[in-house]
Amino acid sequence: MRKHDLEESHESPRRTRRARFDDEPEPTRSGRLTADERVRLARLREDAYTETAIPGGGDRWSTWGDAEHGPHPRPDWVITQLAAVDSELGILKTGKEADVHLVRRGLPDTDGTVLAAKRYRSGEHRLFHRDAGYLEGRRMRRSREMRAMESRSSFGRNLIAEQWAVAEFSALSRLWMVGAPVPYPVQRDGTELLMEFLGDGETAAPRLAQVRPEPEQLRELWFQTSAMLELLASQGLAHGDLSAYNLLVHRGRVMVIDLPQAVDIVANPGGLEFLTRDVRNIATWFHSRGLPERLTAVPELIEELQEIAGLR
Repeated sequence: MRKHDLEESHESPRRTRRARFDDEPEPTRSGRLTADERVRLARLREDAYTETAIPGGGDRWSTWGDAEHGPHPRPDWVITQLAAVDSELGILKTGKEADVHLVRRGLPDTDGTVLAAKRYRSGEHRLFHRDAGYLEGRRMRRSREMRAMESRSSFGRNLIAEQWAVAEFSALSRLWMVGAPVPYPVQRDGTELLMEFLGDGETAAPRLAQVRPEPEQLRELWFQTSAMLELLASQGLAHGDLSAYNLLVHRGRVMVIDLPQAVDIVANPGGLEFLTRDVRNIATWFHSRGLPERLTAVPELIEELQEIAGLR
């Protein structure tokens, strides 16, 4: 084949491109894109940003769709729409095992609902203190997980962090359903719990340790606290770490928080010890504020709680 024939058989792309019809508009070029193509691509980019951008200055989309949800009947203030966004309002409390943040969840251009977000620290943080005793009586499904938790490997510490979150969510759900004075557990997503915020506006309710009640109010708060202990005992539970720092006084009502270490006083070999310590710790605070020991009647209350829990 001659060189001329070879060149004719391999025509350049310019020579093989479709001819433009007379009524077809002449493209306006800028670089390698026509003006219409630039408009089309700009529209695609705008659509992409619209799909991923979080409206209203939110920090994330609602995590409701991927989370474990709280019990029914669900309060009407719980926002379940996936179009809602979460906005961080600040930190309420820092602790050894978890931090509590203030979060507003709502649809764009609405006031939304203020929630407490409790976020358990993962393996890169310090170990959970005194966790061995609380974990007695709890079982993991796989021995590999148990070995990891016992060895406190990085994987094991992360498992412990998530187990605390699971345990607190479960305890809150169980107690809320029987009418206990606990915040409503909205959802659990990994090591984060979203709960009812106990406060007014963005101001948290005071801890019992912060209030200075008059004698009559002090007696009322004790009666509420002892009733709470009885309700927990009826579910076979002790708080496990009860003090005036994890009781809130919300609109005149004692509310119990910080329940990841809630102890099954029947299954846990040290259950009675935890129950006794709870009662003595909180009664000591009331005594320090002037409540007579004859009103707290600690030995009698401990015996009564044992009977309620079926330990006697």
